Amino acid sequence: MTPSLVFVSVIAYVFPLLFIFYMGVDVLLRNPRKTEHRIFAAINACYFLIILEEFVRFYLPIEYSPVLTAIWFSSAGIAIPGLGVQFIVKTVGLDKRMPKLLYPYIFYAPLLIIPFNILGSERYISTQQFVMAGIWKLPVYNTAYYAALTVSLTISAISIWIMYKNLKAAISAEQRAMYNLLLASVCMTFAWIVVFGYFNYGKWLPPYPYLYGGIVWCFFLRLIMNKYEFLDQGIQRYRKIFNISPSALFLLGRNGEVKEVNPAAKQLLAELDMPLDGVVAVKRLELQPLLNKQEEIRNLEATLQNGEKQAELLIDGDYITMDNELQVILIIRNITQQKENQRQIAFLAYHDPLTGLPNRRYFYERLEQSLEEATQAKQQLAVVLIDLNKFKETNDRYGHEAGDTLLKHASQLIVQALGTQGMAARLGGDEFVFYINPLPDVSVVDAVLDQIRALFAQVGIAYKNKLLYAEMSAGVSIFPSDGLSIDQIVNRADKAMYENKKKRA
Repeated sequence: MTPSLVFVSVIAYVFPLLFIFYMGVDVLLRNPRKTEHRIFAAINACYFLIILEEFVRFYLPIEYSPVLTAIWFSSAGIAIPGLGVQFIVKTVGLDKRMPKLLYPYIFYAPLLIIPFNILGSERYISTQQFVMAGIWKLPVYNTAYYAALTVSLTISAISIWIMYKNLKAAISAEQRAMYNLLLASVCMTFAWIVVFGYFNYGKWLPPYPYLYGGIVWCFFLRLIMNKYEFLDQGIQRYRKIFNISPSALFLLGRNGEVKEVNPAAKQLLAELDMPLDGVVAVKRLELQPLLNKQEEIRNLEATLQNGEKQAELLIDGDYITMDNELQVILIIRNITQQKENQRQIAFLAYHDPLTGLPNRRYFYERLEQSLEEATQAKQQLAVVLIDLNKFKETNDRYGHEAGDTLLKHASQLIVQALGTQGMAARLGGDEFVFYINPLPDVSVVDAVLDQIRALFAQVGIAYKNKLLYAEMSAGVSIFPSDGLSIDQIVNRADKAMYENKKKRA
């Protein structure tokens, strides 16, 4: 045995053997319980046995070739087409529609020929004639050879047909892309076997050169499995992210049924006293119309309520294909606190933080709208300014906390007296303002002011065992007799208020 022959055998057989072994073991160990992994490993094992047989036959005399081919090569090779079809059937989910009496047994039916091929006088699936061509022991391309090859290709053609039919029924763009790659790999392998199986290349190629097409197919299968996360590594990565995500994650079926929720989702449901399986929550979110149309779910705000408890949510979702089934993963974030903060910020932009009354800005905006309404309706409108008397004395005697208490108390009494006749606001310090719109008669203003004075005199507010009472001076202006613009009306009321305040001094 010359070094050149050893080198050729290493290139033709040893390297492919190592490569096949690596691919098969790598895929199987990632998830030995997954059917697609076991089928892929079985296909690799068959190719490994076939290449190993050719490696052994390369070093043995040609007289051993018929026996090795019949017992070893053919027995391993006849299993590959059926396993290939089963892999495709399982990948596209067709196994779920097959009768249990047929799946998976029908794919192993060709194995029944092996005993007849080994024990019988006739070799049905292997040639018995070999010739030397250079360094190779080549099979004679006779009827038995072509028959076995044609049957194998016919079975492989079933895979192409299955992929083509299911390509049209793909339920997502991701699944369609995966089917396209699978179909391309099967068609490429089919063409390889035709080109290198039906034609004799003599001494220029090793025996059965079409076998290397199968190795290439296994390589592309592994790439496809890796890209579309058939392999357990992707699933484990997804599982880890799913479980540690701080956002609530819901995995739904195409029809909205809840398949799984992560710990963060269970915590959210527990806070709302809802069942932890998420079924009730998803039903109340009313997402089914979106799921039916496979519409995009992006930044969808929803409120999930259970009795007195509720949470404001921001929902994002995407459609994924897992186990040949279209599923939906929802990312749900509890934005209750953020929304409350936003409302608080918006409130403080237009309201006084101490009393909760509208502030000067908000009051002037509403007053401007009311003036326009009064002008169009040719009605009167009243603006009343109120200043608390002796407020500085209260601050000096009892402290600013007492002053704040009195301000809040006075604002409540003003709102109570005004009711729904207009709008009250705090201008700043101890000054309040309100308008009455529409104003049917000036007497209405007097009645409201009388009620405020009465409430101030009769209703005190407790502060450290003391009862604090509010006193006031008020100024009134009437639209349109006292002015037509906001500045004119407010200034007129302000002057009237200070005149009244001087009289009380």
